Amino acid sequence: MEKFEEFVSILESYVWSFPANIMDGNALPLIVVVILGFGIFITLRLGFVQITQFKHAFQVLTGKYDNPEDDGDINHFQALSTALSATVGVGNIAGVALAIHIGGPGALFWMWITAIFGMAIKFTECTLGAHFRVKNEDGTVSGGPMYYIERGLGPNWKWLAVLFAFSASVCALLTGNAIQANTLADVMNSDFQIPFWITGLISATLVGAVILGGIKRIGYVTARLVPLMAILYVLGGLIILLLNYDQIIPGFVTIFTNAFNPQAGALGVGSGALILTLSYGVQRGLFSNEAGQGSSPIAMAASKTGQPVHSGLVGLLGPFIDTIIVCSITGLVIITTGAWDSYHKVALSPAGPNISYMLSEDLAESPDAPALITFEQGIPVNGSMMRFRIPVDTMFVDDQHTVPFEGTVDFTQRAAVALTADGEPVSRLYGGVIENVASLTSVAFSIGLSPIFPYGEYLVTMAVFFFVISTSISWSYYGERSINYLLGKKSVFPYRILFVIAHFLGALGSVTVVWSFGDVMLGIMAFVNITGLIMLSPVIYKITKKYTSSIKDAYED
Repeated sequence: MEKFEEFVSILESYVWSFPANIMDGNALPLIVVVILGFGIFITLRLGFVQITQFKHAFQVLTGKYDNPEDDGDINHFQALSTALSATVGVGNIAGVALAIHIGGPGALFWMWITAIFGMAIKFTECTLGAHFRVKNEDGTVSGGPMYYIERGLGPNWKWLAVLFAFSASVCALLTGNAIQANTLADVMNSDFQIPFWITGLISATLVGAVILGGIKRIGYVTARLVPLMAILYVLGGLIILLLNYDQIIPGFVTIFTNAFNPQAGALGVGSGALILTLSYGVQRGLFSNEAGQGSSPIAMAASKTGQPVHSGLVGLLGPFIDTIIVCSITGLVIITTGAWDSYHKVALSPAGPNISYMLSEDLAESPDAPALITFEQGIPVNGSMMRFRIPVDTMFVDDQHTVPFEGTVDFTQRAAVALTADGEPVSRLYGGVIENVASLTSVAFSIGLSPIFPYGEYLVTMAVFFFVISTSISWSYYGERSINYLLGKKSVFPYRILFVIAHFLGALGSVTVVWSFGDVMLGIMAFVNITGLIMLSPVIYKITKKYTSSIKDAYED
């Protein structure tokens, strides 16, 4: 197991940190450069399609050009809802908080810039997904990178399509499913002390009830769940901004100032501050709206349409809704309430799955030297967990910071247990450290809504619940379309069963290695997909030019 962990760690570093570790401020990771670089290139190549066709995209979304006789499984709104349910999720809560916490407020600016170019990437991949999709024997359709790579580039490139499908099927099980369940279980345990297995059982049952019904049920549920959860979350954020209206302009000033001259952030200091701020903003922007990852075109390819560009137009609205609207509200709430610039006390389970202990270096010389408690944040940072270490003796045994923890940590058990001076186990420790970045957003909502509502943090908890369920539902479809491409229709139902089991198991304990391996698969997906998009850029140019010319002729007539 240790060898496997070491192997995964090496793969992780190559996928996410090559050519240099950005924590040292040396360089942007190659994967970020490639995805953002393609976004800039295709934006210029297509004449800023995300701007010139923005209004038309909303017209397509409303069904103005729908034809019920067209091939496809769901309408454009349901397809976008399915894609958004995978992107508008924990990343909008924890991802934005992480970017700001590590890179400072300026990271939000770079998320905006990334979203603009990400819209062009989404247009490209979703148009190609619909253009090269295939009709199955049962009348349903299948599309996505594996199909436009094989059919667009030819049989000689089938190996690349297979690599994408394999990576996507594994990533769906892990990053899009097990990790989501673990995040939800961790939040529910922290806020309500609900055992991990109970949360896992409930969420796995809900996910299973939906995905076993196939894409039509998935589209039906996400078309109702996504707007509901997004409206509740956005409404709460807007109320906070109205209550803090006098801080909005200063907030924007802070964002723009720190974007080019970062002054704060957990690690954003020294000569690498700017590269750190830019990198976290770009990474969280790209991986919040999933531009370039190749997941959304799988959902958008299921749209009922006879015009592939329509799928691309609706798809480009995803980064706008996900990043420009939802992520911006999260970021502004964190900044205007001042939550971003300070640590907050949180409750931790001493034996929790994301908590570990280590002996301080000078323990051998001094028997009284305290141990260190390590907090592993529930979100990937360049492919690895973010870790904070503080001395155990700085923790407290109540939420008022009045009774310092003066006990010991029992290392004799497999899971370390915190004990009081009398030898009694401690079920909760409190400390001034952020357990996971979702808690930073919770603190911001708690502060912001406190004048009118004393339980603002639970709005975030509720949002996390809905976001996790919807994200898992959508990723199940991505995974099953990928496994169908690899092994055929008979493999789909067993994969769904495996997906539900993985969801439950993911909620039970530490998933650091699982998360790392899922991140490796996600990185491979992105590299393969961008490779295909670059090679097919002449095709997307011809398709887009032909469509825009037909629209222009129709207007002139």
